[in-house]
Amino acid sequence: MTGGGEDIVGALRVDVHRGDPTEEELAAVIAVVTESYVREASTAIAEDASVSPWAVSARGPRAPLRRDVPWGRFAG
Repeated sequence: MTGGGEDIVGALRVDVHRGDPTEEELAAVIAVVTESYVREASTAIAEDASVSPWAVSARGPRAPLRRDVPWGRFAG
């Protein structure tokens, strides 16, 4: 097992709904599932997106002008 898998095994719970597996069969299932989980978790790390200070401080684009509303109070 890899170095990161030992802490996973401590919190492991297995519920058997059918059949009567032996201890060796349960150990094999736990070993395979744990190794698969550790391998997937090590490759599934997403990089943090870097955000520039400009993007943080800049306001969004304003709403477009409404052409159906006339300008000024004397508009026809």
